[in-house]
Amino acid sequence: MRWVVMGVSGCGKSAVGSLLAQALHLPYVEGDDVHSPENVAKMAAGIPLDDVDRAGWLAALRERIATARAQGGGLVVSCSALKRAYRDVLREGDPALRFVHLDGPRAVLERRLQRPGHFMPPSLLDSQLATLQPLQADEAGIVLDIRQPLATLVEQILQAPTGARLDSPQRPV
Repeated sequence: MRWVVMGVSGCGKSAVGSLLAQALHLPYVEGDDVHSPENVAKMAAGIPLDDVDRAGWLAALRERIATARAQGGGLVVSCSALKRAYRDVLREGDPALRFVHLDGPRAVLERRLQRPGHFMPPSLLDSQLATLQPLQADEAGIVLDIRQPLATLVEQILQAPTGARLDSPQRPV
């Protein structure tokens, strides 16, 4: 099983992704670590990335997903995957790729973005929210509320039916 934990900055992708990988005994790829130095500098300067900026980053993540699939292994990746087109690129590496969209109120996201030393400034939240295209009905994955404890979020992912599209643990879309 290969998963992408997605959402805007501050939603908890890294925390949930690493815990999910531990629970599944799978390798974990922190998407932020795959960004080019140019992308990191651009974001640190408060400039949103565009599709051209993201192309190489998404291709590198797609290749890691494709390698895991080719080797018959699982993988957990944290990646904003804000647009359907970005998720389509990632799915080129594995058509059965599943997504966890971590979603929550703006106030919670803003509070979480007060992270000293992180290159992503809170000022970019607006551009991320404007870019975000939620999972569509034909995309395998789940949407979870970030206000829940991390352990609960991971448990909900582990209990999600294979191939299902859910917007809450109890309600299929």
